[in-house]
Amino acid sequence: MIPCFASSTPKSSNTRTSTKPVPPPPLHLPLQDLQQSLSSHLRSFHRSFQFWVRAVDIYTTYKVCQLRVRFVNDVEKQTLMWERQHELAADKVYSLCSELGGLFLKAAQLIGKPDLAPAAWVKRLVTLCDQAPATPFEVVQSVLEEELGQSFDEIFERFDVVPIGSASIAQVHRARVKGTNADVAVKVQHPGVHELMMTDIHNLQSFVLFLQKTDIKFDLFSPAKELEKQIGYEFDFLRETDAMQRIRQFLHSNNKKAPVMVPRVIPNMSTRKVLVMEFMNGTPILNLGDEIAKRGIDPDGRLAAAAKQKILKSLTLAYGQMILKSGFFHADPHPGNILICKDTEVALLDYGQVKDLPNNIQLGYANLILALVDNDHSMASQSYKELGIETLSTCDDEPKELLNLAKAMFDTKLPDGVAVLSPFSDDSSLQKVAVQSFPEELVCVLRTIQLLRGLSVGLGINNSCAEQWRPIAEEALYRAGRLRDDDPRRLARKRGFLSRLLYRK
Repeated sequence: MIPCFASSTPKSSNTRTSTKPVPPPPLHLPLQDLQQSLSSHLRSFHRSFQFWVRAVDIYTTYKVCQLRVRFVNDVEKQTLMWERQHELAADKVYSLCSELGGLFLKAAQLIGKPDLAPAAWVKRLVTLCDQAPATPFEVVQSVLEEELGQSFDEIFERFDVVPIGSASIAQVHRARVKGTNADVAVKVQHPGVHELMMTDIHNLQSFVLFLQKTDIKFDLFSPAKELEKQIGYEFDFLRETDAMQRIRQFLHSNNKKAPVMVPRVIPNMSTRKVLVMEFMNGTPILNLGDEIAKRGIDPDGRLAAAAKQKILKSLTLAYGQMILKSGFFHADPHPGNILICKDTEVALLDYGQVKDLPNNIQLGYANLILALVDNDHSMASQSYKELGIETLSTCDDEPKELLNLAKAMFDTKLPDGVAVLSPFSDDSSLQKVAVQSFPEELVCVLRTIQLLRGLSVGLGINNSCAEQWRPIAEEALYRAGRLRDDDPRRLARKRGFLSRLLYRK
């Protein structure tokens, strides 16, 4: 265990100190305030202008392609037209996300998934993980000294100037605290990004409202509002510290061995803008294939497949326990936050986005999990009402489409023969069932499932999280008195388990 760092003068972790005398305010302070305010408004306007010009361009080219395709009867030519459009749009989306950064880097992580976006988009956007511009070292040093209340040389024995990674809100450096014998990861917030992120969110909310009215029959505004709350939370590293400790304790107390590793927080070294934690050695999950090949193992062979199965099973188990048993869960499992460590152990990083589900939502989701596994149309419809998901159907077989839509939203398994779940395709359930209202409390669950599905597809495994989570969902309902021992659903599962046990070869 890494020894804690103790400053020579004990201080509250969120107290800022400075040994420099505070100069008197300049006489022209009101003019400075006016200049700063004007500069801030101009930056916001320029950023908004850049977003809308690019977003309208991307949207318009897709609508034009959609119109042109209608006049072509040859299916192969239609496919080629769409592929060409996806390639052109991928470059534009990449340019938007990489040049504007901020929130759009997070958007790239969500939409750049092989099960959701066209292949051309995935190929371009997957490279954006941890690629935000880094804050200069001099600024990082100043932030650390101000937040931790000591000079840089008094705190660190060694500090890597080049960050390990830089994301939209913060960057991480490898370092060693004086008086310790193990490396730590130092997470430092980028100065001045909060205002830009809020501008991005408000632009995104306006854009999704437009899409909601014109193209996608889904309540997109609720996820955008939840995103605004979550982004606000991410700027408080003290909150992230508490989340890491809470989830780490939960996973260790509920398993003989925790399914994923959570970094230890270094005591007395966290503030709202700085977080110091245990350094985790591992390979980013996006580089897993290359790492396997380096070790002389066939990336497509049985050994590699078994390793990938184990990784995905551990990650899925951890999320099932967090969502259905605890209700408090890590809500950002994009590839940049997942490391593969020794013996295929999984480390889960970055606890800026976490969610604490209300009990009724947690149990309603547990009920929906059973409906998905059992293909129970009636129970799925009941779960929609319990969860507060309001729909409007335009098809004859509403119960069937509601179940299909629930599987697309809340299970990681893709339907047979389907590689990409596009909400724009003619056979999409969203073309037949409009989601008029989607509870904000469920947004993080939905996002988590979509990211887990992307990981499953990326690893080449069509895995159902609902099937793996069924025992956890049953336990949650049983503890709440909503599932009895003689319930047909529990009896059926027990019979199925005994059958597999007795007749397996």
